[in-house]
Amino acid sequence: MTARAPIRPEMLRWACARAGYDPRDLAPRFPRLAEWALGKSRPTLKQLEAFARATHTPLGYLFLPEPPQEPLPIPDFRTVSDRPANPSPDLLDTIYAMQRRQDWLREERIEGESAPLEFVGNARPNEDPAAVGQEMRRVAGLGADWAAEVPAWQEAVSDLRRRIEALGVIAVINGIVGNNTHRKLDVDEFRGFALVDPHAPLIFVNGADAKSAQMFTLAHELAHVWLGTAGEGVSGFEGLFPGNGRIESFCDQVAAEFLVPAAELRERWREARSSPDAFALVARHFKISPIVAARRALDLRLVTRKTFFDFYAAYTSRERRQAKAATGGDFYNNQNTRVGAAFATSVIRAAMGGRLSFKEAYDLTGLRGGAFQAYAKRLGMALP
Repeated sequence: MTARAPIRPEMLRWACARAGYDPRDLAPRFPRLAEWALGKSRPTLKQLEAFARATHTPLGYLFLPEPPQEPLPIPDFRTVSDRPANPSPDLLDTIYAMQRRQDWLREERIEGESAPLEFVGNARPNEDPAAVGQEMRRVAGLGADWAAEVPAWQEAVSDLRRRIEALGVIAVINGIVGNNTHRKLDVDEFRGFALVDPHAPLIFVNGADAKSAQMFTLAHELAHVWLGTAGEGVSGFEGLFPGNGRIESFCDQVAAEFLVPAAELRERWREARSSPDAFALVARHFKISPIVAARRALDLRLVTRKTFFDFYAAYTSRERRQAKAATGGDFYNNQNTRVGAAFATSVIRAAMGGRLSFKEAYDLTGLRGGAFQAYAKRLGMALP
């Protein structure tokens, strides 16, 4: 007789709800799930393992007498009124994966006697956000001619991410959990987060968000790093929308000055405001997305809230339609944002030097065997 797993039916229902599934969604894969959830029968251990994988639930949780508490492992700066009761498995798994990367790189840098990064924790929430934004520009090397050197704002997002990496920050943009295209991150749950550490700070941008908004989130999360431990946490739904809490508002203002200095925008606005494409003209000058240009104009009271929100709705709606028609891109090029060339290079060198097993290297990068070797080759590092 086949042994059945001694689990409580409510744990199966909880696992479905935790993953955002209606049990009927899983019925094709688990025809007897309705019986299990009602306690009329029990799954075998093999069936339970498959169910745990399908719902992204740690297997051990299903044997507990009641659902465990799963608080976010980092502070939460998201809008309280809109926040879901519990973080999704996708958000939790993403944070845990990034924490593992950060922990490893911290130890690697400390053992290599790297000095702490001076800019981490160099700002305070009571400082002038414009001054902090200008300091961030200086440290990141965004001179007055930076925008002129970048062809368009789409390329500027990648250029900015590379500049942040060059500072020693792990900078990740990803819209899925690892490389699992079946686990898309939810923009309505979070737009980004920062893990602050003086040796290995990390910022994560939800790549499922509109590309036009990703640049602002990238700068926003960098501002969290500048705040230090006071700024570590998950960033809110509102993102580009004004009206966040104290820390989020501060980081919004810093990011805005970092991307679009107020004095320069006011001067440029004199020429642009009479054009029906005013935001596009500003965007082309600063190499930012029109959405960021509109948000900055709102900050400086150059346009009304209605003008901003009407433009935001129309622009993002059009962008989503275009994104659906686009292809997924080159897998290995995607790793430059999902893993980061700088971080991957450190992992590959450690594996080649025997300081890290290849299995550990696979786990840290989310790349296995041939994919890991192929990406290493793309980075100019041939493995033995």
